[in-house]
Amino acid sequence: MMSMDWMNQTVPQARGLYPYIPGKPIEQLLREKGLTKATKLASNENAYGPSPKAIQAMHDAILEAHRYPDGDAHALKAALADKHQLDAAQILLGNGSNEVLELVIRCFAGLGDEVIYSQHGFIVYALATQASGANRVPVQDTPELGHDLDAMLAAVTKQTKIVCIANPNNPTGTLLSNDALQRFLNALPPHIIIILDEAYDEFVCDIKQDSVQHLHHPGLVISRTFSKAYGLAACRVGYAMANANLLEAVNRFREPFNLNSLAQAAALAALDDLDWVMEKVDLVKQERTRLELALAQQYILAGKSFGNFVLLQHPKALELHQQLENLGLITRPLAAYGLPELLRISVGKHEENNFFLKSLDTILATMNTQS
Repeated sequence: MMSMDWMNQTVPQARGLYPYIPGKPIEQLLREKGLTKATKLASNENAYGPSPKAIQAMHDAILEAHRYPDGDAHALKAALADKHQLDAAQILLGNGSNEVLELVIRCFAGLGDEVIYSQHGFIVYALATQASGANRVPVQDTPELGHDLDAMLAAVTKQTKIVCIANPNNPTGTLLSNDALQRFLNALPPHIIIILDEAYDEFVCDIKQDSVQHLHHPGLVISRTFSKAYGLAACRVGYAMANANLLEAVNRFREPFNLNSLAQAAALAALDDLDWVMEKVDLVKQERTRLELALAQQYILAGKSFGNFVLLQHPKALELHQQLENLGLITRPLAAYGLPELLRISVGKHEENNFFLKSLDTILATMNTQS
């Protein structure tokens, strides 16, 4: 059979494109290391899991698994619209906020267009831009690894179609104020789309105003997710909030039935259990503070984080990551983001964080003895 070079048959933007690489699954580490137990602190998941109401809702939804889901997710849209004081037409649901980001970029950016994002912003912005055929415009961070809004504004050209901002930022954990964001939005032309990615919003809702009601620009698209604070990462539920006409255009790119019945039921129930969710958010923030203090005492804290993760900085970060894996701990090296000295550590439960800190102390002591 003749062998074909299929890459030469692809559209131009497929060349140089690579799949998003998620945090290593626990099962993979167990296979690789021959371990019987492992702890994953790599993907910013909620270690406490979904609320009891969400779990029960998924059990109940299984009985209707032979039916197609509501393609418009009417009940979930209505609940989200009520929560955010919006019309249901201002809500777009996605298979995780990842799909929402990709849909918006595919809808508004194509060949010859430009998409601006922070140099160390969420890597999906770059991947989705390349897949759409648009030109990537990464802008250098501030020294604190945050968004440099002035530099991003200076990067805007006639070809700019979209600007992507994560707040808090993943993977660096930095936070922009609403005032700084509004000044930025005021300076942007009204036809430019601004994706404000707020996957970690629940972890900062007590220290900043709600963007939905306090930020204004015709092209503003705010994305949120149920994967982090709500503990529903496996369900893949994300959503966008924006002008209804804007989302009507994006909806044309959405796959039918992109949100399955179990996911819809779980998200709807989770919204009805916000006290439980925010109680777990508070626990995560307490543990985050504990981890940051411990890393600061070792002089390896990379900076304050406003997400559900912390940043470790060490000249041998990759070696640290590998040795932690040998002990059954999965962390996230940030070399793929151009940050080879950083590890991102998701906040786990108290006992998981204890295991991490104890393991880290042991490894660092050995490395210091050898150096």
